[in-house]
Formats: sequence, structure tokens, C-alpha cells
Amino acid sequence: MRVLGVDPGLTRCGVGVVEGVAGRPLTMVGVGVVRTPADADLGHRLVAVEQGIERWLDEHRPERVAVERVFSQHNVRTVMGTAQASAVAILCASRRGIPVALHTPSEVKAAVTGSGRADKAQVGAMVTRLLRLPPPPRCHIWRAPAQNRLQQAVADHASRGPRRPPAPHPSKGRTA
Repeated sequence: MRVLGVDPGLTRCGVGVVEGVAGRPLTMVGVGVVRTPADADLGHRLVAVEQGIERWLDEHRPERVAVERVFSQHNVRTVMGTAQASAVAILCASRRGIPVALHTPSEVKAAVTGSGRADKAQVGAMVTRLLRLPPPPRCHIWRAPAQNRLQQAVADHASRGPRRPPAPHPSKGRTA
């Protein structure tokens, strides 16, 4: 069975395709991210998510689609974007007659690790094992821009040399 998994998001919608049957080794067919610019109009962003999901459906022809169920968060704006991206994925699959399953994050963690409270490192380690991947999967695509900015800031700081404290103002520090 071939399954397209969707981790919905309006800015970054994670997608991955896994193939296999229960009780047998699984194979990762593909993994990626459908991105939309945060400053774009909502309608355009939803169309971009739809086009990205459609490309994955066309290319990989999954028999099922699994979408992470939207769960309550404190940030309503994030929840809305996640729910909208989730609805687009469900719509794309349903339009093609592909069955859709919704799973909460804790259900996914429990299925992969045996514990619904597993952390990202535990999930990553088990996914690596289940899919027989050499290195643990990394979220480089998402983390690289922040790491690049941090590295650039460190380089800029180093090129300026050590900072000296400002000289005291002439009128301050004098005693009469």
C-alpha cells in the first residue's frame, strides 16, 4: 500500500510518501515541503498548497492519504492556517476518490514509538529504523534559514572585532 502523509501548514505543508504492508519493512518513496510565502494573499496561498498536493498525488499515486488532525493550540492564527491546509489536502484526495484518514499527533507518536508522549527525537529515531534510513531525518529545509542567519550574525560580529565599552561622558564621573 502506498500512503501520502500530510503534516498540514499554510507556510510549510510537509508531505511524504511511504510504501509497504503491515508487518513488513516500509520504504520511503519521497519526502518534501509545499511552501507558501507568509506575506501572500490567503487565497493564493491555499491555491499554492492545492497545486503542491496535486503534484504529489499525480507523481506518487497513493492509495490512501493520511492527514495530521488539527489540534488545539494557543495561537488561533496558526490553528486556522493548519486547518485550512488540512482541508485542502482532504479535498484534493477526496476529489480523486482516495480514502483519507485523520490522525492526531499523539496517535501518530503512539503508532510509531508505542507512546503518544514521545518527543521528536524518539519519533525521528523510530522513523529512521522503520524506514531503514542511514541517518535520522532532519528538518534542514525548515531550520537552514535560521541557522544561516545565526551563522551570518556570528561572522559579522567576529569581523567587527571585540567591542569596547563606550568612553565615559566628560561631565560624568567627576567628583567635586
